[in-house]
Amino acid sequence: MKDRTSLPRPRRSPRRRSGVAALHAYRCAALLAGGGLLFFVGCAEPADDIPDEELTSAAQEARVALDPTADGELPPAIVGQGGPLGGVPLQYMNGDTLTTGYLAVPEGAGPFPALVIIHEWNGLVDRVRQVADDFAAEGYVTLAADLYQGRTGSNPDENIALVQETQADMPAVIANLDAAVAYLRSRPDVTGRVGAMGWCFGGGIALSFGLDGENHEATAIFYGRLVDDPDVLAGMDHEVYGTFARLDGGPSPEQVEAFEAAMNSAGVDHDLHIYDDVDHGFWLRVDGAPERRTEPALDAWQRLKAYLGRTLGG
Repeated sequence: MKDRTSLPRPRRSPRRRSGVAALHAYRCAALLAGGGLLFFVGCAEPADDIPDEELTSAAQEARVALDPTADGELPPAIVGQGGPLGGVPLQYMNGDTLTTGYLAVPEGAGPFPALVIIHEWNGLVDRVRQVADDFAAEGYVTLAADLYQGRTGSNPDENIALVQETQADMPAVIANLDAAVAYLRSRPDVTGRVGAMGWCFGGGIALSFGLDGENHEATAIFYGRLVDDPDVLAGMDHEVYGTFARLDGGPSPEQVEAFEAAMNSAGVDHDLHIYDDVDHGFWLRVDGAPERRTEPALDAWQRLKAYLGRTLGG
């Protein structure tokens, strides 16, 4: 892990996204409160008499304008300036009408590399959807997975309950993400190279998926649960990216160092870095403390773009 210094430059205005009108075509856009959690439920807008195939076609036409970040620029979503959603909900698991991810597709014929992004402990919320749009703007067909069957938590107790329920059945988690990868690989506008990344709960899940899931080409971890057994990590067949925080207790800097030592022992290529003076969650919510988080978040973003470029292409 090397020391890095990067100075942020002024940002451009938030990017306009195409395909916003297609949001009216989804049938999974209404949110209702139930039992303290939020559930996606079916809706039929703009009209019940539109055939399903026409709604599907309209959703497939939704696109996010290609607009990669410039040097010194962070993606809008993580600084609290994400725009209207440009993607669509997607039920990517056969026979499962509750699991509803979010698909963001770049403008153009492609083919593009692809990403599965994995939400934090509270579930698939709009900030994660906006991040999916930002990756589409970078040129990646991006599917934000749903590991909670449409539910989100609104407080720590609900979040912990969702995490515990999900982690109790890891084979189902891996099957969920395998289905997400299979969907992306099936698209004619995808190159066939797919990566997975996540934050906190999702970061640990991304690592587990890199070890136990079907073949994919990249794993990016933001402060997730780690593994320090070289024999287990030897099953990783691609380079791993990791961003961590010095002021974090989960994982702590000592746990990150043990992870790095185990990766070295297992012979797994990696790009890991612990950023000083920031705490857990700093990258996805730079706007929470921009004076401290902007510079390390920018460096982490530049590292991530380089990593995805060399593992997935662009």
